[in-house]
Amino acid sequence: MNTIEALHSRHSAPRLCEPGPDKEVLANICKSAFSAADHGLLKPWRFLIVKDEARYRLGDLFVQATLKTAEEISQEKQENIKQKALRAPVIIITIAKYSIHPKIPELEQSFSAAAATQNMLLGAFAQGIGAMWRTGPMAYSQVVNEGLGLTKNEQIIGFLYLGTVQGSLKPLRENNIDEFFQEW
Repeated sequence: MNTIEALHSRHSAPRLCEPGPDKEVLANICKSAFSAADHGLLKPWRFLIVKDEARYRLGDLFVQATLKTAEEISQEKQENIKQKALRAPVIIITIAKYSIHPKIPELEQSFSAAAATQNMLLGAFAQGIGAMWRTGPMAYSQVVNEGLGLTKNEQIIGFLYLGTVQGSLKPLRENNIDEFFQEW
């Protein structure tokens, strides 16, 4: 698949199942991050790959985080929360890793980490792997941050779920570029 085709046809895949990407395909997805826009070549990111049994630990961490903010949660609701970490065979957690820099603010470093995540989405799609970028409350939870070992200069940008597309995808909406792009 060429780049333009991937850019014009990429879908988010909310329902994913086994198998996940194999070692070579996953390495290609990871390598895609390094061509992201990166002012100052800071590489202001790091990534955690969560698969196999680690997904269950992540689900438990999600429950801990929820229990910290809610008074009481039923056992059924706790099981639903745990299942979020099992939505896909592989999860890549993008973490913005901020450096103090006189010309490159943290916000720009976050944009670079987000661009790296977008590149991984495209890298997955171009190789036939379903992918879904999610954030939600777990991305902003202090309990999750601590449980994943984030430092005070780090922030979760998103959870990139990877696997085989399950079911059909909604057709892409055709956008009119003239509604969004004008000459100045």
